[in-house]
Amino acid sequence: MEEGITIERENTGLAFSYRIEWEHDFSRLAACLHEVGDLHPVRICIVTDSNVAPLYLEDVKEALADTGAELFTWIFPAGEKSKNLATVEELFRFLITNHFQRTDLLAALGGGVTGDLTGFTAAAYLRGIDFIQIPTTLLAQVDSSVGGKTGVDFDAYKNMVGAFHQPRLVYMNTSVLATLPDDQFASGMGEVIKSAEIRSEYFFRKLEKKASLIIARDPDMLSYVIRECCEIKGAVVEDDPNDRGVRAILNFGHTLGHAIEKCKNFELLHGQCVAIGTIGAAWLSMKRGLITESVYQRMININRKFDLPVSAEGVTAEQIVRTAHSDKKMENGKLKFILLDGLGNAIIDNTVSEEELTDAARVLTGEESHA
Repeated sequence: MEEGITIERENTGLAFSYRIEWEHDFSRLAACLHEVGDLHPVRICIVTDSNVAPLYLEDVKEALADTGAELFTWIFPAGEKSKNLATVEELFRFLITNHFQRTDLLAALGGGVTGDLTGFTAAAYLRGIDFIQIPTTLLAQVDSSVGGKTGVDFDAYKNMVGAFHQPRLVYMNTSVLATLPDDQFASGMGEVIKSAEIRSEYFFRKLEKKASLIIARDPDMLSYVIRECCEIKGAVVEDDPNDRGVRAILNFGHTLGHAIEKCKNFELLHGQCVAIGTIGAAWLSMKRGLITESVYQRMININRKFDLPVSAEGVTAEQIVRTAHSDKKMENGKLKFILLDGLGNAIIDNTVSEEELTDAARVLTGEESHA
């Protein structure tokens, strides 16, 4: 067992505190819940998808049996297409039918879709019910399970409807990553690399040097990677839990990435699209003289090293730009864009022009050279 970390914000109108625990199985889940002193649920609903349920649901039920709570399970069809208000409505009906009260608990068992969907349901049900995160993908462990952003897609617009609702506990069983499909692992690495690029040149160099160990899923190396990402995101969330300022840097690569994700009809995984988006943002940073061409090429190379794309096939720059303007990161008619002022130092910029955005998109679609 590794010592966890605590994410907290106190003495403000938005106080919260919760632990992130790293374990090698699910056996301490009930004990960790008991350590959250004010959690005494009579009922726990484990929310998971059709892919994760056959793998881990029984283990989690067995672990949670020690809580003494009555256990319920709710399984939805796996995939981004289930991340919508219709699915939330079905979960509402299940909770109402089974008499869930505000003092009860939801447990999100799965990847980012499950965590976002469960968290949003928890935020809205009875004006707020507690939930915990039990992430089973690399992407969820390094990013989406931490920070309290919840939400669902609306008319294929990514995370357009949501709420800030912090989990009471994040419980990570790192052993589940050993059997994660390669494309899901690569998707998670998209967010890992992004974390290094926005906050830690040292961590970026570590990823370059230790790539073979990470790809081989060395347990100690993965634990280090996950912890670094959580500490980076945790520090940003503590400073800006409601995304009014510095937290925007976590969206590096997401403006173009979300647009590509929608243009590709979610055929690519989220982390893959973020990886493409970071290349577009890096290209803009280079053209503005904020990073060198050498850094730009290193960013391309690290994506390729971890089997992540650096371009968007089958879409046009015009489609990407048009879709980007529908993104929730628009502010007073302008995109809030994240650039790099040196590797490991992300900055918020509201001056990216339509021409610059189009040029970056043309680079990503191959309509213009990367150089």
